[in-house]
Amino acid sequence: MHEYSELDAFETGDMDLEDRQALRRVAGLSTELQDVSEVEYRQLRLERVVLVGVWTSGTAEEADNSLLELKLLAETAGSEVLDGLIQRRQKPDPATYIGSGKALELRDVVESSGADTVICDGELTPGQLRQLEDIVKVKVIDRTALILDIFAQHAKSREGKAQVELAQLSYLLPRLRGWGGNLSRQVGGRAAGGVGIGGRGPGETKIELDRRRIRERMSKLRRQISGMSTSRETMRHRRQRREVPAVAIAGYTNAGKSSLLNRVTGAGVLVEDALFATLDPTVRRARTPEGRLFTIADTVGFVRHLPHQLVEAFRSTLEEVADADLILHVVDGSHPDPEGQLAAVREVFADIDGAAEIPEIVVINKADAADQEVLDRIARRERDSIVVSARTGKGIPALMDLIEERLPRLDHEVHLLVPYERGDLVSRAHKEGEVLSVDHVGDGTILHARVLPSLSQELLRVGKPVERVA
Repeated sequence: MHEYSELDAFETGDMDLEDRQALRRVAGLSTELQDVSEVEYRQLRLERVVLVGVWTSGTAEEADNSLLELKLLAETAGSEVLDGLIQRRQKPDPATYIGSGKALELRDVVESSGADTVICDGELTPGQLRQLEDIVKVKVIDRTALILDIFAQHAKSREGKAQVELAQLSYLLPRLRGWGGNLSRQVGGRAAGGVGIGGRGPGETKIELDRRRIRERMSKLRRQISGMSTSRETMRHRRQRREVPAVAIAGYTNAGKSSLLNRVTGAGVLVEDALFATLDPTVRRARTPEGRLFTIADTVGFVRHLPHQLVEAFRSTLEEVADADLILHVVDGSHPDPEGQLAAVREVFADIDGAAEIPEIVVINKADAADQEVLDRIARRERDSIVVSARTGKGIPALMDLIEERLPRLDHEVHLLVPYERGDLVSRAHKEGEVLSVDHVGDGTILHARVLPSLSQELLRVGKPVERVA
C-alpha cells in the first residue's frame, strides 16, 4: 500500500482545491431586477436566501435534518442562508407548495430579511413555481434546480460538463415560460395573427422555437456523451478481459469517498469538506495485503431525492458501480442521520441495472468524529460493515483484509516452468495474481502462483509442469 504524504496532496488535489477557493462571491453586491421574468434565461444566481420545506411524514427531527441538508446545499452553491421555515401538511399544496396563507407569511419574511431568493425543499411543478413567485415577488428555486446548479459549478471535464448541461436542459424543457407578448406571440396564418402585412411567419411561437432548439441540443449532447464514454468502456473491457477485479466506492456526498481512495491508493484526488466536491470518476490501481492487484473507482456522490435528470445524464459514469465486483458503500458515521444516507444511496442503486446484486461492504467513515453509540448501532444493522477513519487511517488495514476476502478468488494454482522468452506472463502473474514462489533455472522460470482462469490457460499453453522438468 502506497503511503500518502502531505507533499503528494499539495501537488495534486490541494492545488485543485486552492484554485477553486481563489475567488469567492461577495453577498449583496448585485443589481436587483424588479421583475423576476427578466432573469428567466440567466444563469442561476443565489445570494441571500430563505429556505422553506413541507413536512409530510416522519419525525420533526427528520424534517429538520432535511432542511439542514438544504442549507448545506445552498451554501455549497455560494449563497448566504438567512432563515428556514417548515410547514406541516399532509401533502404539498398543488398551487403554491405551502398554501396561499403561508405563502403570504413567507413574503413577509422575505421582505423583512432582505432575501432575494426562496429555495423550496422539493421538486416544484412549473405552476407551483410561477404562482409562488407571483406571491413572494422574488426568484423561487426548488431543490432540483439547486443541485443542478452545484453540479454545473463543479463539473470540470468535457464529459462532466456535457452531462450536467443535458440534465439542466431536461429540467428546463417543461418549465419554459413565455414572458410578455414577444415570446408568446403567434405569427403566420391567413391573417398573420392580426399582425398585418409583413407579419406573416412560420406559424410557430417563440416558446415553441425555444423548445425545439433545446430538444436539438439535448440530442447533440446525448451523441457527444455516448462518444466520450467509449474510451472509458474500452478501458473497462480491457480490465475485464484481463480479469483484474474491480472495486467501486459509492456513497452519500461528503461521506469521505475521495479521502478513502487517497488513503488506500495514494491517488491524491481533490478532497474538500463540501457537497459534490468531485464529479468525474477516478479509477486507480491498488493491491491487497497479499499483493493482489485490483482497481478501485471513486464515483459521484449521491444525495436524498437525487434529481432523476442527473441519474439519467450520469448513467455512463454510474456504470462503474454496475460493473464492479465489490462496492464499498461509504457512510458518514458523524452525520445526524446515517441510516437515511444509506437508504438514499440504495434508492439510486435501484435505478442502476445490476447494482443491487453486487456484494457490498458498508464502510462507516469518520470514526474519529462520530459517537461510538451511533457506530455500534450501524454496525449491528449492517451485516457486512467496518468502522474506519480515512483521515487518521484507523481501520484501513482491516478494510484491506476484508476486500481481499470478498474479491473473486484466484482459484487456479499453477506450478510451471515458463520459458524466459515469455517473461511477460510471469510479470502478469505478479501483477494480477498471487505469486507463491519464483525460481530461475537454466531453461526458464519455475513459477508457483495462484492466478485467474484466463492467465492460467496461457501459462499452461507455454509452460511445462514442474514434475516433467528434467
